[in-house]
Amino acid sequence: MVVNLKGNPFFLNDEQCAWVNATRDSLSLREKAGQMICCVSANDTKEDLAQKYGEVPFGGITVRPDKASSIKHLVEYIQNVVRVPLLVSANLENGGTGAATDGTEFGSQLQIAATGNPKYAYMLGDICGAEGSCIGINYALAPVVDIPYNWRNPIINTRTYGADAGRVAAFASAYMRGIAKHNVAVSIKHFPGDGVDERDQHLLTSVNTLSCEEWDASYGMVYKTLIEQGAQTVMAAHILLPAYSRHLNPVLSDDAIRPASLSPELIQGLLRGKLGFNGVVITDSAVMTGLSCVLPRREIPAACINAGCDIFLFGRNLQEDFENLVKDIESGIISSERLDEAVTRILALKASLKLHKAKEFTSNNYKNIIGCTAHAHMAEECADQSVTLVKDTQHLLPVTPRDHKRICLHILGDVPTYRGGRTCKEAVIARLERAGFEVTCPEGEALNKMLVSTPVEELKERFDFILYAANIVTGGNDAVNRIRYIPNACGQSPQFVKDIPTMFVSFGSPYHFADVPMIRTFINCYNYSDAVLDAFIEKITGKSEFSGISPVDPFCGMWGALF
Repeated sequence: MVVNLKGNPFFLNDEQCAWVNATRDSLSLREKAGQMICCVSANDTKEDLAQKYGEVPFGGITVRPDKASSIKHLVEYIQNVVRVPLLVSANLENGGTGAATDGTEFGSQLQIAATGNPKYAYMLGDICGAEGSCIGINYALAPVVDIPYNWRNPIINTRTYGADAGRVAAFASAYMRGIAKHNVAVSIKHFPGDGVDERDQHLLTSVNTLSCEEWDASYGMVYKTLIEQGAQTVMAAHILLPAYSRHLNPVLSDDAIRPASLSPELIQGLLRGKLGFNGVVITDSAVMTGLSCVLPRREIPAACINAGCDIFLFGRNLQEDFENLVKDIESGIISSERLDEAVTRILALKASLKLHKAKEFTSNNYKNIIGCTAHAHMAEECADQSVTLVKDTQHLLPVTPRDHKRICLHILGDVPTYRGGRTCKEAVIARLERAGFEVTCPEGEALNKMLVSTPVEELKERFDFILYAANIVTGGNDAVNRIRYIPNACGQSPQFVKDIPTMFVSFGSPYHFADVPMIRTFINCYNYSDAVLDAFIEKITGKSEFSGISPVDPFCGMWGALF
């Protein structure tokens, strides 16, 4: 397949085209294979990363969040070791915190969608680009353009722009414009689209069951829009799309249908053919079971490349996967034409980002950019516009220390996942007390005694209202993202809603109504951060009006929404 270097999304000039072609032709077979590898750098020292490069001449790295200074110095070092400048990627989904732990937590994508205004998605992209690029990130593994048709899906949840495909396209487009200011590439994900299945591709090969016509009108419209607007890369997920696989290859048997990361029908036929994508295709993480369970591991790297993927993300055992890739190139399992096509696209992406001309890959001004006051103010504005009052059919709000001073607080979840996340208990108590409330947050035996054996009339005398605060964060290997009570279900569950006014707030999943339909005051915040918590307190106390609009059905299609 011929790569159009001067067309969308590369738009290279003659000098850049010449560099791409000359660089590709100068690389050894091992170096070409290395360009197709993006490894992960988690807690690597400079020496670790240099040694890894000596064994596997990778073309890109993905960094996990660390202090900005550590990321900056690591990137500066490795970019001066490698022969061809690296793509340096991070999960810049929520703000600068996707790369730097001291960066700005702007907001989850669903929180931003709740503002109803794409300008906040543009701000997100702008902040991600500014804070990422100043420490050497040139490639965002974002935005997520999945659509949550199934509220039980445990992995996309607050990572989406909501259930309306038009909104997803508009907000993702705004994000792309914001991050493009800083010369950072994007990866729209997770092709062919998560959110239909209720399962998690980290744990198995999940399925998008839409018909071709349904897909075209939803995910297809989103991908086509963003591709036409210059999205440089697409992440191929370990997700099946059987309708299109059969449509594009009618003789394909059911057991031969493959997830996008392994499917020539979906990558070459649908993505490159029907949608006209000319950019780079990167696999989702190659350590996920959704990929690993499909073929013997020995066959997977070559199968991904032959399906049409250009970059293999995160080898399970990096050296083993790389050496197998090299052997399959040498034996002809991967043709020289397919190899050069993939390498050409990767080098074209690097040239489009002007990496081949870069003398400095980070900014010495990074301390004035990472987590700066201006970005914090933007996050506060977004939080104020996003907090959503789902229902208050008991007319409890506002609650003030004058009328509802004594709070019984229950914190649900509040356990960080592999994606990060922060615990909220101490901060929620501190904010409530600062606002003038008296807070009791019972735990252990005290909780058990209070809610199982204490007379209800005594509880009514002690508390003016009960607040449930859920901080249940989605993540891989958590296939059920639902409320769990301690020490037992009947003890902590909202059994006194007819006796004591009760309120519920979620700082994570927007779908908890399914488990607490009896609570008649329900608020969704879509994210936990200082800015969000401050906005929540302002709104429940009546100092600020609720303005967020739910981007998904918070009632999960269930009966009882109006009660």
